[in-house]
Amino acid sequence: MPPEPTTPSARQTELLEAAYRYTLEHGIADMSLRPLAAAIGSSPRVLVFLFGNKDGLVRALLARARADELAMLERLGPAADGEPVGLAMAVERVWAWLAAKEHRPLLRLWAEAYTRSLVEPEGAWAGFAASTVEDWLAVMAQCQPPRERRSKEGATQRTLALAVLRGALLDLLATGAERRTGAAVNQYIVSNM
Repeated sequence: MPPEPTTPSARQTELLEAAYRYTLEHGIADMSLRPLAAAIGSSPRVLVFLFGNKDGLVRALLARARADELAMLERLGPAADGEPVGLAMAVERVWAWLAAKEHRPLLRLWAEAYTRSLVEPEGAWAGFAASTVEDWLAVMAQCQPPRERRSKEGATQRTLALAVLRGALLDLLATGAERRTGAAVNQYIVSNM
């Protein structure tokens, strides 16, 4: 039987938040415990005690980043009348959030973790990319009317929408070309929805 999850201590939560802010600025792939600990007012020993090891800390940081991502996705919920907003509106809202400059640190961290999960599928990164895809597709499904949501065509449309968003996001992160990538996403919405 797996151990029951424990509630993190106040110190663990405080250090996780500080480490999260640090990784948003400095990245996570080549993170070393000593510089991280010094930057957040702790020690490598304390971090290992609280998170088990570096992989445990990385997993906690990825979970923290995923929580921010899911919070954004959950805001796509139904329209004021309780009806699903539709995939076109969902893509438009997601892109607006993705394109906002204040979200770039989180999105760079997401891209770094997503890529690392693909090239190092074991350890701390295990399953991150696949979980992200599942999260996004599930939320987009909730934005579709029930009949569309359950159809093969609806699943294909969600997958295409996610591919367009992810591609435009990676291009935006690489080039900073907000106008061009935004125009591409808008063209996709107009042409396909």
